[in-house]
Amino acid sequence: MSNLDDYGGGQRPSDNVLVVTTNDVPGYRVERIIGEVFGLTVRSRHLGSQIGAGLKSLVGGELKGLTKTLVESRNQAMERLIEQTAARGGNAVLMMRFDVTEAADLGTEICAYGTAAVISPLG
Repeated sequence: MSNLDDYGGGQRPSDNVLVVTTNDVPGYRVERIIGEVFGLTVRSRHLGSQIGAGLKSLVGGELKGLTKTLVESRNQAMERLIEQTAARGGNAVLMMRFDVTEAADLGTEICAYGTAAVISPLG
């Protein structure tokens, strides 16, 4: 059995910023929109993992080393997104998305982005 953090990610329970992929949060009202925020990381390719991935692609199957690297990269981008939101006075990110692109054939750029907002419970 694998460690959940190796192949998955997401928001930590200790984060003071709620991150959602929706326009709104049930049970909350949007008090103020702060604007777009993003967290970015660029990871270079590791020669050993590239060779291993090339060999694995000959026989098929999951590229576990690359999967772990992508999970780590997405989690780092999300942490930076949360830091940016908190630094601007927000407590929520609405419409969060990830964008993954190749960076000049040297590595992978991972960007987590969304709309920073201040939300409060209804009632």
